[in-house]
Amino acid sequence: MKNGNTSTSHKILSFVGIVLCVILVPILLINLTLIAKSYINKDEVPQIGGFVPLVVLTDSMEPVIDGGDLIICRTIDPKEIKEKDIIAFIDPAGNGTSILTHRVVEIVEQDGSRYFRTKGDFNNIEDKDLVPAEDLIGLYKSRIPAAGHVAMFMQSTPGLILCVVLPIVLLVAYDFIRRRLYEKNQKTDTDALMAELEALRAEKAEKEAAAAVTETEPAAEVADEATE
Repeated sequence: MKNGNTSTSHKILSFVGIVLCVILVPILLINLTLIAKSYINKDEVPQIGGFVPLVVLTDSMEPVIDGGDLIICRTIDPKEIKEKDIIAFIDPAGNGTSILTHRVVEIVEQDGSRYFRTKGDFNNIEDKDLVPAEDLIGLYKSRIPAAGHVAMFMQSTPGLILCVVLPIVLLVAYDFIRRRLYEKNQKTDTDALMAELEALRAEKAEKEAAAAVTETEPAAEVADEATE
């Protein structure tokens, strides 16, 4: 019965460990990478393997992209951008750090340089300023609906604790519990083996004692007959 319980506990812990690794490890690595890159290159938008995660704050691209979505853009050569592509870029009318994600409605070549005329799908008019090719961040590839709210939370202090500190604590706790249970199971198995060996020794001793008594009884009978 104990072996069955031990096996069940081992399976449950293994399943929990797999879930923790699959869910928490990628979140932890992505967060640490983005945080590190944001501090190292403060003037650049953090990216992972050529992909840039961005949080959309407005509804200017509805219904394709909604406010609160998390979008994934891929870094690309500006020469590969075509009309009707959706691109992320530094807002020419902003403070140099604000980012927009709009559709390219026209590609303009001026003085040997490339510019993009853009427009939000939900907006009635085109964006006022042309976007220089060097302000291109990436080409829109996909979105995760409403995940932007989660990403914004992850950038807050409670979010960092929940998404960075907590995964580390859970992984350490899991490893500690797994090791303790393994050591306990090993001790239980060792104790059971020792008890079995002791039982075998006792059984062997009893058999040897019984055999010695059996060998002594005929000799005693012969001695009695000689006396008579």
